[in-house]
Amino acid sequence: MTQHMAPDRFATDDGIASGDVLLKVDNVSLAFGGVKAITDISFDIRKGEIRAIIGPNGAGKTSMLNVINGFYTPQQGIITFRGKRRRAMKPHHAVKQGIARTFQNVALFKGMTTLENIMAGRSVHMHRNILWQMLWHGPALREEIEHREKVEEIIDFLEIEHIRRTPVGKLPYGLQKRVELGRALAMEPSLLLLDEPMAGMNLEEKEDMSRFIIDVNQQRGTTIALIEHDMGVVMDLSDRVVVLDYGKKIADGEPDQVKSDKAVIDAYLGVPH
Repeated sequence: MTQHMAPDRFATDDGIASGDVLLKVDNVSLAFGGVKAITDISFDIRKGEIRAIIGPNGAGKTSMLNVINGFYTPQQGIITFRGKRRRAMKPHHAVKQGIARTFQNVALFKGMTTLENIMAGRSVHMHRNILWQMLWHGPALREEIEHREKVEEIIDFLEIEHIRRTPVGKLPYGLQKRVELGRALAMEPSLLLLDEPMAGMNLEEKEDMSRFIIDVNQQRGTTIALIEHDMGVVMDLSDRVVVLDYGKKIADGEPDQVKSDKAVIDAYLGVPH
């Protein structure tokens, strides 16, 4: 597959060249009581790539994303992001460092409009104190206008102008997933984590979401790590694929390598036709 790493025009300037390692997972293990969710996993994500994490249900994929964005703290191992090593980190610190994510189940404010939900993603970039925000005057007003312009750009980019004033609870599922993507983009991440972005979608919705994921990567220069069960999508979109099974890494490489790996076929893909 042709590599589609793009200049990082929109993400934070971190001094890391396209193709260099942006995030590195070193020997990470995570357990809940006596249950091992992740065991001694290592892999990296290069700046500008689309990196897929696949495997059967219960393989530890979502737990791995939760470790990367600080929701879980591993008992062993180190995460290095943009050259900084860490084990424990809170999700809001991950956002400030440039990591954003979407969720397996849509996590939006259902009573708020599309515009308001995406605007919520800009909160990490708002610097005026609560008094200015309450007055909505002077510097706070100027800041609001600047952030609103960013949000309108994202709305145009995702082709959702027609639902900008619609409460998201009234939207079909596929559009809700697109709004959630918009909210994540509003954070201007260096690394975007997508947890099953195609789940529950019909073919047309999957094609639309695939197109937007490619555009986010190529046009906005955002590095992407995604969990996805649709192997057609994974093989079409990804530069590299890491495969987990029962919390352990069983394969790592380019899509063509992975889909022909015997361990992957036995554990997940089944006998190729």
